[in-house]
Amino acid sequence: MEKLKSVVSNQWIALALIIIIAAFLRLYNIGELPPGLYPDEAMNGNNALEALSANGSFKFFYPENNGREGLFINIQAMSVAIFGNEPWALRLVSALFGILTVLGVYFLTKEFFYNKSPHTRKIALLSSFFLATSFWHINFSRIGFRAIMAPFFLIWGIYFLLLAFRQIKEQKSPKFYILSSIFSGIFYGLGMHSYIAYRATPLLILLIIGYWLFANWDLRKEIIKIFAVFSIFAFLVFSPLGIHFLKNPADFFGRTTQVSVFSSETPMKDLGMNILKTLGMFNFSGDYNWRHNYAGRPQIFWPVGILFIIGIIYGMIKIFKKSIIKENNQRFEFLILFSWLIIVSLPTVISNEGLPHALRAILMIPPAFILAGLAGIWFYEKISEKLQNSLKFKKIFLITCFLILFLLVVEAYTTYFILWGKSEHTPGAFAADYVELGRELKALPKELPKYVIVKANGVNVRGIPMPTQTIMFITDTFTSEKQKEKNLYYLLPDQIKQIPQNSYSTELK
Repeated sequence: MEKLKSVVSNQWIALALIIIIAAFLRLYNIGELPPGLYPDEAMNGNNALEALSANGSFKFFYPENNGREGLFINIQAMSVAIFGNEPWALRLVSALFGILTVLGVYFLTKEFFYNKSPHTRKIALLSSFFLATSFWHINFSRIGFRAIMAPFFLIWGIYFLLLAFRQIKEQKSPKFYILSSIFSGIFYGLGMHSYIAYRATPLLILLIIGYWLFANWDLRKEIIKIFAVFSIFAFLVFSPLGIHFLKNPADFFGRTTQVSVFSSETPMKDLGMNILKTLGMFNFSGDYNWRHNYAGRPQIFWPVGILFIIGIIYGMIKIFKKSIIKENNQRFEFLILFSWLIIVSLPTVISNEGLPHALRAILMIPPAFILAGLAGIWFYEKISEKLQNSLKFKKIFLITCFLILFLLVVEAYTTYFILWGKSEHTPGAFAADYVELGRELKALPKELPKYVIVKANGVNVRGIPMPTQTIMFITDTFTSEKQKEKNLYYLLPDQIKQIPQNSYSTELK
């Protein structure tokens, strides 16, 4: 018993250390990196500032910039209210969601393989560690995009759903599995307020429910009750946004129809290429957008990427081995992980814009690192088993493993903060020059009339091209009332004659 307590205690210490690493990599120097503020981030900030103003209001959906679900912006508004209109105040929210996602992967993985493996906690710890040190996830945890919420809500939603199923198998009181079902529905429903790619996930939930019904028919009444409670709370949480979509159906699809592969002249050829690019981004050639990735670098660092492939092979063997209902064969877990990868890849592969696309594929991150974590522990245990008669080599192997884990932390820090962070391409990807211009305008005397001639191109937001959002956020001049108050105005090139004498003007290109 004392040995068991020691093992459990050590695992909690390991989890705490992983969360500390995740927090460091997502919060360190967040005021300086990423540099600048991309207009899409600034648009969120301006909506937040407007919502906080005396005549503003918080919305479930903000229509500007092709439309965005409002939950993330409303949370960002709280951060801006506390810390002011600084880029890092917007990104702090992303960092917190990123950290909690790392924690969620631990609990979800532990629940996935509960009583299915003697190494469940190790698999959960390694999976969360791989996520904590992933450039892919670190990067989006430090950018003010709402997509970072999607993995968080899906992970916790599925975790509580699986917990509810385990509780009925263990014959827990209904108050336990009903409460878990409520939490599952709430988390999952909130995910619908996160990112458009999340809307593919009901297929995944139906697969989970369907498998459990098939494999545990004797518990069908309890499973149906769990599904009913889950659905009610998910629907209630989603309903405010759903009502908006019913009234404004075009907002539901956003830019989907504009960038769809089926709008192409060769849809099937393009679809095939998109699938290949998406598959290849894990280990061969990743997103080339410097805002999303260290351009072209595989989305998963190569040692972890190899484990991801091993995890897929291992899972395929488990799926096609023996009876589908046999206890502890892990078939359910791998079917769900593979289904997860396939289903959430659909919004990526049916798009014809910027593939491979790391942001649109963000929901593929959790199952990828769970598979890598499982393969890592399988590999570790196999080697340890072969070395069990040689204490010396077993110690060397253990030290080597810890050294590799340490090097993964070093690699994550080096790639993000040095190679990517100091790259000449990164400031341009985040409109750093716009932030600098905004700070210069902010420092000018209030009584001096200031005019920005907007020559940059982009989607119009209230008559002004989108790139202007960065300056508007830095100077807090999104609304006409704020522009009058700050004596700062925005004009198109054909409006230059409106600039009065004895005023300051500059160009935004």
